[in-house]
Amino acid sequence: MAEITLVIGAAAHWDESSSGEVISLAVDPAAWQVTHLVVEPEHRQGLARLVPAHLVEQADGETDEIRLGCTEAEFEALDPAEETLAEFEPAVLLPSSGSWAAPGGFPVEDGMTSWPGEPVEPVDLVPTALPGEEEERRGDQVYATDGGVGHLQALRIDQETGKVTGVCLKRHLWGRKEVTVPIDKVSGFRGGIHLSIPKDEVQHLAT
Repeated sequence: MAEITLVIGAAAHWDESSSGEVISLAVDPAAWQVTHLVVEPEHRQGLARLVPAHLVEQADGETDEIRLGCTEAEFEALDPAEETLAEFEPAVLLPSSGSWAAPGGFPVEDGMTSWPGEPVEPVDLVPTALPGEEEERRGDQVYATDGGVGHLQALRIDQETGKVTGVCLKRHLWGRKEVTVPIDKVSGFRGGIHLSIPKDEVQHLAT
């Protein structure tokens, strides 16, 4: 069984000149399986995409970099993980000319759906695109049976099946060491990651 570590926040690369960042991982809590990576293009040059886990060709444990097996065109064809909804005021009718204009005096063009300089708010599509799955983000709370024990850094998976084999914590209660909790010590992924062991057993894993 070949295991790889999917670090949330890691750089992701596809093609020679395309890159982005892994902003979250989608987990099927019933199958205990990572199904998708949510990857945002560098500098937000486009929408984040749902990247199926089987497209991960390599995950470098030294640099945390992830290599995806797809082209730029194939990446852009993947299902979006977010959409943008513009917030704007309605256009107003100019009494002098009888034409329509946006607030601030910008002319309204055919097919125009937003005005220059208006704020754009991304909307997370993962809950609707992957119903029943959990979106795990960097820094999500990890709970022992007797309380919070640290924050999520990465998930280790079987590269062939996507099955989670371990949960990696960082900045836990005993310092800044990274700790990997094996999957047989994990009880669930809903509402944070829940372990089946108390804090002192997690401390033992850190030593």
